[in-house]
Amino acid sequence: MPASVAVAGREVRVPLSQTRGERFDDLVLDAVEHLEERWGKQLEGVEFAVEDVPVIPPRGSEPPYDEDVVADETAGGAVPLGRLLPAAIDGSGEATPPRVVVYRRPLEARAADRIDLADLVLDVVVDQVARLLGLDPDEVDPPSA
Repeated sequence: MPASVAVAGREVRVPLSQTRGERFDDLVLDAVEHLEERWGKQLEGVEFAVEDVPVIPPRGSEPPYDEDVVADETAGGAVPLGRLLPAAIDGSGEATPPRVVVYRRPLEARAADRIDLADLVLDVVVDQVARLLGLDPDEVDPPSA
């Protein structure tokens, strides 16, 4: 039910609003749901996360990012857009599931509008899922004819 506020003694309905972060989270969720239609079994247990910005390694790091990072290299340097953290064992000996991380602010900065942002988010999620499954991104989400 939409929220309401009291104006001049009467309740007035106001539309629910979302923050930019919440709208971005929804785009990631839409991308994941799109892929789960085809890859649901393979994606069981995979975590998907959103972080505002990536951790930038110190200048001169060679290579600056490992192979599990999707980076935009067109802006005068590598800017991470997403990352795959493979399943591992943490410091306490507990197994951690694979995790796909999508970086909100770098993607928002590259998008012309909401539709473009949705396409970019899907591209990054598809690329990371393809890395996880050892497939080509076009196999994970075949291009529309």
